[in-house]
This record gives sequence, C-alpha cells and structure tokens, in this order.
Amino acid sequence: MTERLERRGKFVGALVGTGVGDAIGELAFRHPTREGLVAAVDRQEKLIYTDDTAMAIGVASSLVQVGGLDQQHLGDTLRKNYRCEPWRGYASGPPTVFTRVECDGLSYPEAAETLYDGQGSFGNGAAMRIAAIGLFFCESKDLYGNACESASVTHAHPIGIDGAAVQAQAVAQAVKLDPSAPLPAADYVQMLQDTARTPEMKQKLSRVRELIRQEVPCRAAAEELGSGVAVHQSQPFAVYCFLQHPGSFVEALFCAALNGGDRDTMGAMSCAIAGAYLGVQAIPALWREKLENYHQLERVADRLSATW
Repeated sequence: MTERLERRGKFVGALVGTGVGDAIGELAFRHPTREGLVAAVDRQEKLIYTDDTAMAIGVASSLVQVGGLDQQHLGDTLRKNYRCEPWRGYASGPPTVFTRVECDGLSYPEAAETLYDGQGSFGNGAAMRIAAIGLFFCESKDLYGNACESASVTHAHPIGIDGAAVQAQAVAQAVKLDPSAPLPAADYVQMLQDTARTPEMKQKLSRVRELIRQEVPCRAAAEELGSGVAVHQSQPFAVYCFLQHPGSFVEALFCAALNGGDRDTMGAMSCAIAGAYLGVQAIPALWREKLENYHQLERVADRLSATW
C-alpha cells in the first residue's frame, strides 16, 4: 500500500509539476527576476497554464480512455482540445497538422511530415507534453517506441521525436528513483544519453553530465546548452535544472524559468521530472491550489497510477 501511495504521489507530481512549471514559467516572461516572479505568483488568483499543459492533459486523457497509445485517438484528442481553447498559446505546427488532417484527409503522422518543407518539426512541443507517456510506460521495455509514436502525431523530424523520447525516459526514471537516497546524477544522465539516438541529443546530454560534475551555475549552463524552442536546445537544460536542484522542486523551477529562452516550456519539462522524482508533496501547496484545473490533473494522474 505504501509503495502504491508513493507511486501515486509521483504520478500526480509529474502532471501537476508540468502545469505549475508551465504556468509560473509563463509569468517569468513578464517577471524575469526571482523577486519579481515570486511576487507575481503571490498576486495571482489562479496560475494559468499554456498549450504545454493543455496538450499534456490531452496525452494523459487519451492514454486512460483507450488504455494505451492510439495515434488516431491521441491526435483527435489534441485537436479537439485545441479547437476548444485555441488561445492557450499554440505554436503554428500543431494547428497546421490539425487543419491538414481535417481538410486533406491525412493521418496525423502524414500531416506532421509536411511541416517545414517536408523536414518535420524539431521543436520541443512533443517533449513538453509527454510526461504521461513516461508515467504510463515507465515499466515498459518499449518506452522509447511508444514515446516516438506519441511524438510523431505532430513531430516528424528525428530530433523532435528523439528529444521527446528522452524526456519521457527522464520522467520514467525519476519515478523509479528514491528521493530519500543520494541521486546518482552521472548514471542518470548516462542512461538518458544511451536512450538518445540522434547525435545532437547525445552531445548535449554528454555536456549536461560535465556541467553537473563541474557545478556550473544555471545561467552559464543555459547559455551553453540552450533554452530555446528546438528540443536539443532546451530538453537537456531541463534535465540540468532538475539535477542541479534534485531536492527542491522550487529551485529546479526557478533555474528553468529564470534563465531566458522558452521559459514556460523549460518550466514544464524540468518540473515534470522534478515532480516525478519528489512527488506532489514537494510542490508548494499554495501553488497547487492556485493552478487552474488542478483536480483534473490530479484525477487523470490517479487513473494513470491505477494501471500499476
């Protein structure tokens, strides 16, 4: 029973962590200092998330409704949620995919392959939403394959798919680690590097290991690893933020959100990992209470955890 409760707390932590990191990261665009961001969060009646969390909810909901990964159902769920709330801050890629599915009769992966002159997207949009894949398939021998199928609904570029799969693995491994024991940072990063299949992701993850070993500050790490919209220039820094502050959800979030770049997505990715590692109790209660649709995130995480 205790193990099941701990697993539930980690599942809830990953999804709520995604939402809190996303919402506070979005505020950081307007309040880019720690003092200003803390004050802004305190003033908010609600913490409003972006498309990052909206899509993460869609992935989780599809998994629990189907009992697994179904690309058509996942794509339809993401498309339906976008049509209901197009104001969440979606980049151009997913809406274009949704329109081509509707108008041209393409499958979601086929539509994704038409983006960017047929190259597909290597943005971080598949990685930011993928926490539930890491949770649902955390014991599966084919986590990577399932993560790739999830990503390819909107992302066709190998880097975009690989980065999302690495993020799913980062969440899955965080669930399995005991936060009361020392975090084996070098082994954790090596596992992610071994998971990655593109040289771009492998190289950046290799640098994460060195930056952590050298105790390089967050700002310098962000400048080297990147914190932009390309997944190989953001997901590795999300891992770094978690590893730099493994015992503190709050510090991992501030590291991710206060060093420029794609602040909301950096917060979503780093805090998904931190929440999966530390559990929901590590997220400040006031932040949880302020997060819009907190109970929806909690319920879907409960349903995911019930599969184990």
